[in-house]
Amino acid sequence: MTSTESPDGVFERLPDGNVQLRFSRRLGHPIERVWEALTSAGELSGWWGDADVDLVEGGEFVMRWRNTDEEGNSPVMHARITCLEPPRVLETTGDLHGVLRWELSPDGSGGTLLSFSSTLELPDEHVASALAGWHWHLDALAGVLEGRRAQLGTIDPAWERLRDRYASRIAT
Repeated sequence: MTSTESPDGVFERLPDGNVQLRFSRRLGHPIERVWEALTSAGELSGWWGDADVDLVEGGEFVMRWRNTDEEGNSPVMHARITCLEPPRVLETTGDLHGVLRWELSPDGSGGTLLSFSSTLELPDEHVASALAGWHWHLDALAGVLEGRRAQLGTIDPAWERLRDRYASRIAT
């Protein structure tokens, strides 16, 4: 990432009332490696959650988070793959996160430019939390590419700091 780039996400309220969250990240790994981290259940478990992926257009993409609520329930996203162009585009549409779109392109130096968006119904009071969550997970994705696994299943103080920072930006 150059000094003028930011890992921060942005959001836009669309004319239909939905929100679109967008992030752009430079990852120092070839597209094929990043694609594997986005589509392999074993890789996804290191930065997002436990996944069942049927990697065909129309296939299921189910994600189970490891964190739980007060009753011990974990969120589960049920989605379908709505666009699949390996190793460049993965799009899913489902509950919890609406439309998730991952686009990969070469960055000119052997790495990958990742463009990510989440388009969904989202009340204003949840925008900062959603931005912080994706920011945290994209940081965790970068860590997996470097051989580290994220500590999933607990609320990370880094997420809380990100949420507070996004909330202060949104409020201004």
